[in-house]
Amino acid sequence: MNAPSASPTDGFASSAQLRKIVHVDMDAFYASVEQRDDPALRGKPVVVAWPGKRSVVCAASYEARRYGVRSALPALTAERLCPNAIFVRPDFVRYKAVSLAVRAIFERHTSLIEPLSLDEAYLDVTENKTGLPTATRVAKTIREQIYEELHLTASAGVAPNKFLAKIASDWKKPNGLFVIQPHEVQAFLLQLPVGRIPGVGKVTEERMKQAGIATVGDLYRMELSSLENQFGRYGLRLHELARGIDHSPVVANRVRKQISAEDTFPEDIALAETEVAIRQLAEKVWRASQSNARGARTVVLKLKTKEFHSLTRSLTPPAPPSSCEELAAIALSLRERVEVGTKQLFRLVGVGLSNFQTDEEEPTPLLDAASNESGGELRDLP
Repeated sequence: MNAPSASPTDGFASSAQLRKIVHVDMDAFYASVEQRDDPALRGKPVVVAWPGKRSVVCAASYEARRYGVRSALPALTAERLCPNAIFVRPDFVRYKAVSLAVRAIFERHTSLIEPLSLDEAYLDVTENKTGLPTATRVAKTIREQIYEELHLTASAGVAPNKFLAKIASDWKKPNGLFVIQPHEVQAFLLQLPVGRIPGVGKVTEERMKQAGIATVGDLYRMELSSLENQFGRYGLRLHELARGIDHSPVVANRVRKQISAEDTFPEDIALAETEVAIRQLAEKVWRASQSNARGARTVVLKLKTKEFHSLTRSLTPPAPPSSCEELAAIALSLRERVEVGTKQLFRLVGVGLSNFQTDEEEPTPLLDAASNESGGELRDLP
């Protein structure tokens, strides 16, 4: 199949308007911190997870990943895949302290920093504080400083926008640096599997493959109207990303109004069968929430029926959840308030934290809200 003809900088008006974006992603962050702080763990398959039969993996060292262990995997499955794994209870207080030290290194180079979690962030280095001549030199220096000062490795991607920088940082993991120059964008993108596009999960990727879309090049060839017919508003986003277009700026000091995660099941399941998914999603949300200093006052559970009707239940306890276990317990208690017939099947479940309090605010009284809405997906909102 011939590649479509395209300008080398398709989607970019001129080099003068290009941003220089760096995406930094710490390598196996939680597990690497554990290995750094305990020499006995170095070179060993380390799995960071809370104890318990229903626990899921927070992080896995690269030694454990060789056995197929990955984050969000049930801990029992991780133990089966890697019988010699060393399980370590997570210590988010320590991880957050290390994350702040990494942030301090970023701030030497730019004030435009957008953290995504404790272990990754976007940096706009179109202009940098240290006078380094290129974004590549900035990324190289940051990685060197992280290793020399914190004894940890980080991977980085350099590109003209956030979308491309995110892909680039994963290209040579672990401990790698990859640069996508403006004139290389289209040739780089066209051959990529669509699953490499951030936001395209397994379900969407399978749906695309059924429609004959396997690569970014396949997306590029499609008319915008066809993409919108198949994927709604997301079709426009796919049309732009296939051309390397992403105008979203790096937002410094971004305040999250909601942190959430969701999972679409390969097959519709009964309400009683959602517990494992809810616990796994609670784990993801809890990890993401550790980068936000403010406590979330409200826990949200979302379910979408096989008929695409959304059911949302939320609870604001007297104090924000203090642990992942407490978050999962609240989410599961919200499930008990969903009144449906035993034959009702569900295609999606989501868990979220919202209503973050400021330092000046006191926790609000108990509030229990329920709604029945259709459409929309639970997402991480700015």
